[in-house]
Amino acid sequence: MFEKIKIEKRSYHRNGISGTGFDVILFEDNKRKMIGIVFPDSGNVAVFNRELLAKDIIEFGKNSWRGDHYEEKLRAALGQL
Repeated sequence: MFEKIKIEKRSYHRNGISGTGFDVILFEDNKRKMIGIVFPDSGNVAVFNRELLAKDIIEFGKNSWRGDHYEEKLRAALGQL
């Protein structure tokens, strides 16, 4: 969906001793600083604008981004495609 995103940093989190682990990816899209949370199963990606998070804006419709639009690029960055 998006032509190009710039990956800045990524980190794997194991989510305790029995939770499902996930990857966190800091990236830039069209000069927006974003964060992606990528779980192992397809279709399970959350994306937020980092500048809005810094202002405690987490509400749907205010800091809502289509994870499905970013999923292919984020999984490719993790080597999952």
